[in-house]
Amino acid sequence: MKNIAIGTSDLQASDVSLGCMRIAGMDAPAVDELVAAAWDSGITIFDHADIYGGGKCEEVFAASVRRLGLDRSRMILQSKCGIRQGFFDFSKEHILRSVDGILSRLRTDYLDILLLHRPDALVEPEEVAEAFVQLQDAGKVRAFGVSNHNPGQIELLQASLPMKLHVNQLQFSVAHTGMVDAGLNVNMHNENGINRDGGVLDYCRLKGITVQPWSPFQHGFFAGAFIGDPDFAELNRALDEVAAAYGVSATTIAIAWILRHPARMQPVVGTTKPQRVRDSARASDIAITREEWYAIYRAAGNVLP
Repeated sequence: MKNIAIGTSDLQASDVSLGCMRIAGMDAPAVDELVAAAWDSGITIFDHADIYGGGKCEEVFAASVRRLGLDRSRMILQSKCGIRQGFFDFSKEHILRSVDGILSRLRTDYLDILLLHRPDALVEPEEVAEAFVQLQDAGKVRAFGVSNHNPGQIELLQASLPMKLHVNQLQFSVAHTGMVDAGLNVNMHNENGINRDGGVLDYCRLKGITVQPWSPFQHGFFAGAFIGDPDFAELNRALDEVAAAYGVSATTIAIAWILRHPARMQPVVGTTKPQRVRDSARASDIAITREEWYAIYRAAGNVLP
């Protein structure tokens, strides 16, 4: 599996990540099988958030790492904070308290990456900066980023931060292509020509920020997986056709489609199925052609101008 740099930091990690949002209710053997499948496939970065399972996902993961005897020094642990029950909170106090809780649940002394989960309308960037500096100076967090932020929101934070933001986690899949639609429909009076994110993908490329697509198998907002869904028959036919050409699964091609983009994105695979994890990891070694990329894009229902 290929490794990529995280933003412009000195951190290196696999170009596919395991998202741990759904593991809270799994029994220990199932979690061990899932985590081992990722580790044995070369996945080294594991994505968490303090709200996943109310924190239980981090506890379950840490227990699995201990049982499996995995090497923490080779692992990139990433978690997110800022979402509370009914509101968002980027206050210094909440960030610091959240990180202490995350470290305790993950049974580690430091996080490799901390992300601010969703934009807080009441954010005070100076407070965020104070929290980040304190966490960095204490050795509790090595690198920082955001999730679901647009360019203006990142610029607002960055103006007060003495360190660079290295990550932006955003929803993206072959059935959720907003980050590329507007760029393909510039100056067009159609639905796909509407710029809803401020050109965030191009912005992140310009700033050296790693985009981590979440829900790479989903359509809509947690509406379900498109692979095998009869409502996406044409897309599944296209994925199956390309998959057959490479001798892999449609799952592998769905991830390879994301990895083919020159932004060097790092998809976060949130499945609980070990085989899907292994299939996703195989995408690291598959380079589909430009023609195949566009054929899959069109099969998802997109019309090129």
